[in-house]
Amino acid sequence: MKKPFAITLDVGSSLENRTGSWRTLRPAYVHKLPPCNNQCPAGEDIQGWLFYSESGNYEKAWRHLTKRNPLPACMGRVCYHTCEGACNRGCLDESVGINSVERFLGDHAIENGYAFVKPKKLSGKKVLVVGSGPASLSAAYQLALKGHDVTIKEGSPQAGGMMRYGIPKYRLPRHVLDKEIQRILDLGVKLELNTTVMDVNDEMKNNGYDAVFLGVGANLAKRAYIPGGDAKHMLDAVSVLRSMEGEGEPLLGRKVVVYGGGNTAIDVARSAKRLGAEPLIIYRRTRDKMPAHDFEVEEALQEGVSVKWLSTISEVDSGQEIKIEKMKLDENGHPQPTGEFETVKADAVVLALGQNVDLGLLKSVEGLKIENGSVIVDSNMFTGVKGIYAGGDMVPGERNVTVAIGHGYKAARAIDAFLNGKEVVVPPKHQIVTFDQLNTWYYSDAPKTVRPMLDMVRRQNTFDEVQHGLTEENALFEARRCMSCGNCLQCDNCYGVCPDNAVIKTGDDNVPYIFNYDYCKGCGICSSECPCGAINMEKESI
Repeated sequence: MKKPFAITLDVGSSLENRTGSWRTLRPAYVHKLPPCNNQCPAGEDIQGWLFYSESGNYEKAWRHLTKRNPLPACMGRVCYHTCEGACNRGCLDESVGINSVERFLGDHAIENGYAFVKPKKLSGKKVLVVGSGPASLSAAYQLALKGHDVTIKEGSPQAGGMMRYGIPKYRLPRHVLDKEIQRILDLGVKLELNTTVMDVNDEMKNNGYDAVFLGVGANLAKRAYIPGGDAKHMLDAVSVLRSMEGEGEPLLGRKVVVYGGGNTAIDVARSAKRLGAEPLIIYRRTRDKMPAHDFEVEEALQEGVSVKWLSTISEVDSGQEIKIEKMKLDENGHPQPTGEFETVKADAVVLALGQNVDLGLLKSVEGLKIENGSVIVDSNMFTGVKGIYAGGDMVPGERNVTVAIGHGYKAARAIDAFLNGKEVVVPPKHQIVTFDQLNTWYYSDAPKTVRPMLDMVRRQNTFDEVQHGLTEENALFEARRCMSCGNCLQCDNCYGVCPDNAVIKTGDDNVPYIFNYDYCKGCGICSSECPCGAINMEKESI
């Protein structure tokens, strides 16, 4: 039996079937900016490396990740992953465990000996990097990839900056940090330890550097006047954490009082607990006002750290007692004294009131703008003085590893342009895709995978890493929870639902589909059925 003409007709075989002229709107594939990418201070293409991860191509995922961040194993441990708070999946069930997958990729790369690819061509330009913290390592890495001759000068006996001397081992094991630093050095970056740069101008002039990146960490503790505060058992948090990297542990005694409410205060208290002390944190406000991240506060409480909220130290005597005054919050949320006091015993009082940067190396540099102890820079980390760039703790803004790595990338991009006599070109951002632009019907509920924790006995008595990583199976599952917001995930939905067979599969991962507009009527079904919001309906040009 002969089939009807409509069934046997091949698409495109009849000029009369071209229906594109009916359209008032036409579909177009678009690239939108996922909220996770937009949120990441390091500028990572999170969605991009998750795409490769979910197919099990871990090396390609790692190489894509490290285009912006050369320290994924470290970041997978110490980043506060604000990207997860921006994740659209959090509006459906739970956000994707981005940080967990990043750590998995970082650890996988270390285990398998992945190395960065050295540049084929050298520029002949010399760049000095002062400091070896995350901003400096990020800048050095990016500059080395561009073929520049990079030298890092670090005043401490080991590299890593505040990642080594400010973050305890239970959060960042040193073998992980060492491996990722060595991978950067293997690009040809030179590292000079125990070398303090006293004057930037002299250093550049005497050694022929064409540019410099300043990444000195905030390693000077802020002080506060406390009556009796010159007692010998008064310490600062920076010194305490730094002494953990020496051969001997700091002598804190049994009763340790930590004064402050930031992450550094939490780190000192948790470290003291592991040394056998009974730590007590004293903080002037309530828990919800504490600048420390809440999950770290919760972990500290679980480990047996005590906290006195709405309290301040009013006096430290020369013996082993401190006087504490209770506080109350006024209508503006500011702590006010109550006149009520109590006394607690303390073998050591550790001040964790913030840190400053030593800017002495800039004393001879003219034209720098310094405000509140920070070097003012533009959006490209340029100080305004020819050839001098700065980032990390030295500039205004939030002080953490992720932000610092982003600063290093931006500065290296600007330095490379400067060395080549060009202007910095920053591509415009795409439109940010919101949850309402997604078709979440296609995504099944998949609860977030929780990373396992070390048992409590070892958490309280050793510096073993507190949080474990994901298994390969769990990492794959977590990566596959990504909804690929705003960018095609090659699900074939548009290809399958088009009533006019106007969607053509190309076989090219970069451009997987195109529209045959001769046959597209502009019905919009493809756009409405796209799970990730990667098809826009645009006005037909006349």
